[in-house]
Amino acid sequence: MRQADKDTEAWKRMVLRSMPKPAWLSEDAPEGDVVLSSRMRVMRNLRAHRFPNRADESELMQIMSAVLEAAREVLPLLEVFKGLTNAERDHLVGCRLVSPDFEWTLPGRAFLVDAGRSISLMINEEDHLRIQALSAGWSLRNCERTCYECLDALESKLQFAFSPEFGFLSASPFNCGEGRRLSGMFHLIGLAHERRLPSVIKALAAKGIAVRGLFGESSRAIGAFAQVSTIGANRTEFAGACDYLVNEERTARKNVGRTVLQDRAAQARDFALSSPTLSLADSMRVLAWIRWAANDGIAGFGMSPRAADATLTTLELRTPAREEVAGRQRADLIRAMVE
Repeated sequence: MRQADKDTEAWKRMVLRSMPKPAWLSEDAPEGDVVLSSRMRVMRNLRAHRFPNRADESELMQIMSAVLEAAREVLPLLEVFKGLTNAERDHLVGCRLVSPDFEWTLPGRAFLVDAGRSISLMINEEDHLRIQALSAGWSLRNCERTCYECLDALESKLQFAFSPEFGFLSASPFNCGEGRRLSGMFHLIGLAHERRLPSVIKALAAKGIAVRGLFGESSRAIGAFAQVSTIGANRTEFAGACDYLVNEERTARKNVGRTVLQDRAAQARDFALSSPTLSLADSMRVLAWIRWAANDGIAGFGMSPRAADATLTTLELRTPAREEVAGRQRADLIRAMVE
C-alpha cells in the first residue's frame, strides 16, 4: 500500500473516533428491530431571492450570511461548518446528517449541527435551507417536535417564500406545499427473503409512499435497508402505513425461522472473515444478516444490533480513494465487529 493511502486511512480512523455519534444510534430505539431511525426534513427558501440553481455567487453568499446571522441569534447551540474535510463529510453523510449531493466546497454553502447530532441544517443545497431532524427507532413525533422548534425560531428572523396557491416555494415543484418529507430507515430483510418486498413497495407507492436505499433516491435498498418516505401523505396516514410495514416484517421473520437465520448469518460472518476486501453492496448484505441475528439473540452473535448500525455509517466513502482501498477498509471494519 502506498504511504499516501496509509496516511488517508489513519486520518479517517482518527476522525471517526473523534466525531460524536448521531442521536439516532441511541440504544433507546422504539421498534428498533425493524426501524433504525426516523427523520423529518423541511425545506424553505428566502423571499426575494433566486433558488440556488439560479443564484450567482454573490447572491448565494448573501443568503448564507442571512441564515447564519439568524441562526446565531435564535439557535446559538448549533455549530457552523463552512468547510468540511473529506473524512468529516464521509462521516456526516453516513450518519444521514448531510445529503450526499450537498456541494459543500462551493461558495455560499454552510452546514450547521447540534452537539447531540439530532438536527442539522444545510444552506444552499437544492433549496436555501434544508432542516433535518433524526431520532432513534420509530419516533416520528420526536423528529417533528425538534424540526418545527428549529423552523419556528428561524421564521422569527427570516421571511420565507410562500404562495397562497402553491404553499412554500421550492426549487423543485414536487416539493412545494408544506415542503416536508417524513421518513424512516427500515430493515426489511424478512420481506426481502420471502420475496415479498417488491409487492410491498408497489402497494406503498400506490399510497404516495416511496421506498429508496440508505442514501435516498439515488441509491438502492441493498441488504434490505430501505428508506421509506413521503411528501404528500399526512403524518397519521404515513405512520399507519409504517406500523403496517413493521408488523408485516415481523411476521415474515417468524416465517423464515431461526434455523435458516442462524445458517445464513453464519455464512455471512464467514464470508466477511475470509474476504480481504468487501464491496459496499456485500458489506451491507453481511451487516443485514448479522443485525437480524443479533436482534434475535442467535448464539454467536452477541453484539448489539446498534454495532451493525454504527458500522453502516462508515461504509459509504465519498472521497476519490481507490476502490481497493475502500474495500479493504470495509472488510477491516466488519471483521473487527464480528470477530
